[in-house]
Amino acid sequence: MALYEHIYLARQDVSQQQVEELTTQLSEVLGQGGGKVTKNEYWGLKGLSYRIRKNRKAHYTLLNIEASPAAVAEMERQMRINEDILRFMTVRVDELEEGPSAMMQKRDRDDRDGGRPGGDRGGFSGERRPRRF
Repeated sequence: MALYEHIYLARQDVSQQQVEELTTQLSEVLGQGGGKVTKNEYWGLKGLSYRIRKNRKAHYTLLNIEASPAAVAEMERQMRINEDILRFMTVRVDELEEGPSAMMQKRDRDDRDGGRPGGDRGGFSGERRPRRF
């Protein structure tokens, strides 16, 4: 069995529940091919850099997959047919990342900052420092 990281973008006008149902359907397709999803992360509704099929935002989801190449090919075929999926990318990896992905770690860090600009790097403190000439 090969290891894959798979990310897909769903249309902005579908609900989070529908995105989870899509993920379940994809997991079933992989299961029929003898594979399994080891990690499923919903990253949320995020803005796109450019419009894709008249959508400015998309629901992002990451799947860590352990499956045969044939099962992954069938899953990708199903995704091409589905109108709710804007884009997807599957990358074969040597080993799967344990714990939360970089996107989820970023969200946790942002939550701890309290939304302060600059985060834990100092950034904007609201006070001006004296200028040095």
